[in-house]
Amino acid sequence: MRIRIPRRVALTAGALALLGAAAVPTVAAATDQGSDTSPKPTVVLVHGAWTDSSTWAGTMEQLRRDGYPVRAIANPLQGLTSDTAYLSSYLKTIDGPVVLVGHSYGGAVITNAAASDPNVKALVYIAGFIPVKGETVGALANQSSTPIPLITTPVPGGAEVSIDPDHFRDVFAGDVDRTTAADMAIEQRPANTTAVTDASVSEGFRSIPSWSLITTQDHAIPPTLQGFMSQRAGAHIEKVSSSHAVMVSHPDAVTHVIEDADHGTN
Repeated sequence: MRIRIPRRVALTAGALALLGAAAVPTVAAATDQGSDTSPKPTVVLVHGAWTDSSTWAGTMEQLRRDGYPVRAIANPLQGLTSDTAYLSSYLKTIDGPVVLVGHSYGGAVITNAAASDPNVKALVYIAGFIPVKGETVGALANQSSTPIPLITTPVPGGAEVSIDPDHFRDVFAGDVDRTTAADMAIEQRPANTTAVTDASVSEGFRSIPSWSLITTQDHAIPPTLQGFMSQRAGAHIEKVSSSHAVMVSHPDAVTHVIEDADHGTN
């Protein structure tokens, strides 16, 4: 089918084309004057034990609003060695720079996965474990004077643990409303015990700038332990009065430290 274009419209279109062509040098000149057109890094969010990717929802909304591409992976929670391999494989599918973010046990995973990925420009620990080479998450967790009440479930080849739902809010989400915390307790994903017994083999923070958001009302990883690990890693430290579930109760604080990491490495 042929579409007939009235002469007046055709002339108008031609005129616009000429005007557009004439405007190109002006646009180029503006670009040459130093306007920033570089793309933002992809933010990869890695959750920890007893939660899932949905807890990043508030942070993802804010990051996307600010123009960041975002990925929130489903951490398998099957052991530090295998979870690191999973994340490393996932990172290979992303082109360009990455800001890698880990919550809680996810901090140990990003520490190991980042060491071999040249695209990772910054590490961000959200109430996260930051083990050194040869250290286990279990050894770090044992430094807490208050044990977490766990339920153990035998599975083929080992065991998985989850937080006793009756104590979930007190331990994990003290500043989250009761209904949401109750839902989180029911929906929590158990972690294989190898998550805390596998030794860390790499220290990504040695060569990659790192930031750490310390949660000062945390009953899962004491803020003193978070501070010790963050200082040992040489991380830029920020603090927020929050429970362990900071990405649910204070997504703005999480977004802020992630964007600080991006800006701090430009």
